[in-house]
Amino acid sequence: MDILLLILGVLGLWLGTELTIGGALAIARRHQLSEFFVGLVILSFGSDLPELAVAVDAGLKSLGGLEASGVVVGSSIGSVMAQMGFVLGVAGLISFLVLPRRYVFRHGAVLLGATIVLYLLASDGVVTREEGLAMITLYAIYVFALMKGEKLPDDSPEPMSEGGLKSWIALVIGLAVVIGSSEVSVTSVINLAHRFGVSEALISVFVIGVGTSLPELSISISAILKKKTELSVGNIIGSNILDTLLPIGIAAVISPVLFEQSFLLFDIPYIFLLTFITLVFFVRVRGLQKFEAGIILGMYLLYILIKLP
Repeated sequence: MDILLLILGVLGLWLGTELTIGGALAIARRHQLSEFFVGLVILSFGSDLPELAVAVDAGLKSLGGLEASGVVVGSSIGSVMAQMGFVLGVAGLISFLVLPRRYVFRHGAVLLGATIVLYLLASDGVVTREEGLAMITLYAIYVFALMKGEKLPDDSPEPMSEGGLKSWIALVIGLAVVIGSSEVSVTSVINLAHRFGVSEALISVFVIGVGTSLPELSISISAILKKKTELSVGNIIGSNILDTLLPIGIAAVISPVLFEQSFLLFDIPYIFLLTFITLVFFVRVRGLQKFEAGIILGMYLLYILIKLP
């Protein structure tokens, strides 16, 4: 029953996110925001709602005495790996992905910096409430700086009629579905981990981490088919910056988050290496070619093989 509930929970996270993203995109288009900004902030926040909802729910469970740190860390790490390795790798195999160098240097540096911050704060085996608040503050500063520097393109079309009441209703319904599904997902993971004697973090990496990355995969492929590669890449970079800082930060503010030693010795350094190599690919030829996308996907598959018990 727990396996079935977990599958239903992940599907609910995906469905709720799709509704939320649809509403958020319509509202963004109404206000004529640029593609890269929409991908980096609007879509990344919308598509990461599952991870955020899981983090809040797990944090509340830990606060109530049922330790769920493994779910928070595992789903966050798993999502970052799946987005950078699997989603970006698959997207790169479908089409040549391009991104201006100024975006790569600016936002890539933030992503690498966020990974270093996470490692340093978790190096003692726990992220405290104060450290969690610092992570949230760093992300808020980043988004504020983006919004302040956002400029509308010169050829912006007139505001569209969409983005009205229907979009807001879809947004609210989507959020409700995500919140409910996160409760089901977290409870199922904890029950399965206890039943089979497996780490909650390991199940979260493979199931929740990959499952909650489905919105990013859907968005990336859709954006590529519409010849909007900046939207696709922006969504992935923005999602990983958010996933590195916010879920763990929010959960830690609710209740301190414990880190397994294996995440510090292997997972976070591996994420840093994969991210650095990916950014080098984008800078070297101002885009991601199919061969390089294959390398990124291969690194993700290698990660999966190493993590398998």
